[in-house]
Amino acid sequence: MNLKGKRVSEKIFLCSICNINSGTCKEDCKFCSQSVRYKADIDRYKQKPIQDIQQEAINARDNGALGFCLVTADKGLNDKTLKFVCNVAHAVQEVAPELRLIACNGTATLDQLLTLKDAGIKAYNHNLETSEAFYPQICTTHPWSERYKTCQNVNEAGLVLITGGIFGLGETQADRISMLESLASLNPTSVPINFYHHNEALQLSPNPLTVEDALSLIKLTREMIPNAKRIMVAGGRELMFGERQSEIFDAGANSIVIGNYLTTSGRAMNKDLEMLESLGLDIAKSVAG
Repeated sequence: MNLKGKRVSEKIFLCSICNINSGTCKEDCKFCSQSVRYKADIDRYKQKPIQDIQQEAINARDNGALGFCLVTADKGLNDKTLKFVCNVAHAVQEVAPELRLIACNGTATLDQLLTLKDAGIKAYNHNLETSEAFYPQICTTHPWSERYKTCQNVNEAGLVLITGGIFGLGETQADRISMLESLASLNPTSVPINFYHHNEALQLSPNPLTVEDALSLIKLTREMIPNAKRIMVAGGRELMFGERQSEIFDAGANSIVIGNYLTTSGRAMNKDLEMLESLGLDIAKSVAG
């Protein structure tokens, strides 16, 4: 497929993610190294020190990020986690008020989301991951419907909805289309596209997608969810595209995650900034939507 000439004209939105609680999840999602079931060799901790989170926020802001996502590794929010996320949100606002705070804390009720909103959270990220039909193949400890309901709760709470999925889990093209249809029905502002990053402790096989496949899926996402303000290429970008990362913008992406991911390292932030400059792409300085 020839994707040249399709590059987005808008400025590129940069986001950074912060794993404020790592490797404590009891769910059986087969793609996730943060599950305690698979004993992956990752850093595991209950709560990252507030000062460390604040420093990550400052570093993200200084490298052009507008979004800063607070991620916890559990199925969903409980009272203890909710309180911690709210405390972190207040602490980040003290040192980097320019950042749009995003929470990514699993399944959440409307009341929990409203509490996060009161603490200064502006957006909530909860991915559908894959199609409803394929989901039981990758997770059996909670249903896909809970994920969809959380996204509906986000919309009802008046938070910005960020929801996407993972490609390369063994799903069919029909599954990919089904997931994109479900995402479109939720009218998200931002759609993060992840490409499966294999860990030897996990039960899934390594990512079978080619670069051409992945670029086509970005283009398909842009076509099927035209109302989304941002199509973000997130986890697995460096592994999937290698030296061809610049081509994601020709395919329709207009947002990327910079810096490290949850349990894997990204490339140095300055490398992404240099890439954008070489392509003549400007970094967004304010949030639209």
